[in-house]
Formats: sequence, C-alpha cells, structure tokens
Amino acid sequence: MKIDQTNIDIIRELKEGKKSFKKIADKLAITENTVRSRVNKLQEEGVLEICGLVDPAMLPGHRTVIIGIKLTEMNLVQKGEEISKLKGVISVSVVTGRYDLLVLVLFKKGFGLLEFYTEEISQVVGVSAVETFVVYKSYNLKVPYIF
Repeated sequence: MKIDQTNIDIIRELKEGKKSFKKIADKLAITENTVRSRVNKLQEEGVLEICGLVDPAMLPGHRTVIIGIKLTEMNLVQKGEEISKLKGVISVSVVTGRYDLLVLVLFKKGFGLLEFYTEEISQVVGVSAVETFVVYKSYNLKVPYIF
C-alpha cells in the first residue's frame, strides 16, 4: 500500500482518537467517505490501529520499565516475537548497539519486576543478560492498557 500525504494527514488527525471522520474530512477538504475508506484500508493493511492509550504514570500502582536484552543466539526476530507475547510486554524492538532487544514493559500491583523476570523472562531460552531501566518520568508516553 502506498502511503501518500493524505494518508499521513488522516493518521495525524486520528491522534485525537475520538475525532469524527466528518471533522477530519472537513479539515482536509476531502469527503467523509474518502476518510472512512482510507482508514479502513490502512487498518486492513496493518498500517494503522485505532485504540485507547493511557499514561502509565497516571495509573495508581503501575510502572513502566525498559529492559535491554542480550541474546546468546542471533535469531533476533524470532526471540523478539516470543518476548512480545510475555505478560506485561507492550513492545519489543530489535536494535543495534549494546543490546539485541529493547523491551517496554508495564507493571502493576502484584506483577512487578521480580515476577516478570522469574515467571516470564526465565522461560525464554537464549537470554544471556538483561539490564533494567526504570522509567521515573516520561514525556508523551502513552501505551495500550494490556492487563
């Protein structure tokens, strides 16, 4: 699918997730049907997902952590997919540099760092080292609520 400027403009307008297709169409000077069909196509192609996001700092008892993971194996994509399915994981990125993967994790009361490492990461074969970065303050971080 070709992502043109109109698609980008529609996606930008959808930053306010509850904005109506009519308001977007009026602002972009296109028809509401054009907005609807493009949004549907963007969703079908996996380019766009519309969901509610939360600021984890505003949720009592919740904390966000970034974990750097070094692997003993070079099957980065496979391990990234495997780790992405673990409880609490918001996203996994295959990266260059000191770590092979960077993992963004959401914790809540009763499921914290200890539980994540002992119940989840310990089940993944090929993890050689981890480093935890606790997020004390973030800017513009909004995540899907996964619990």
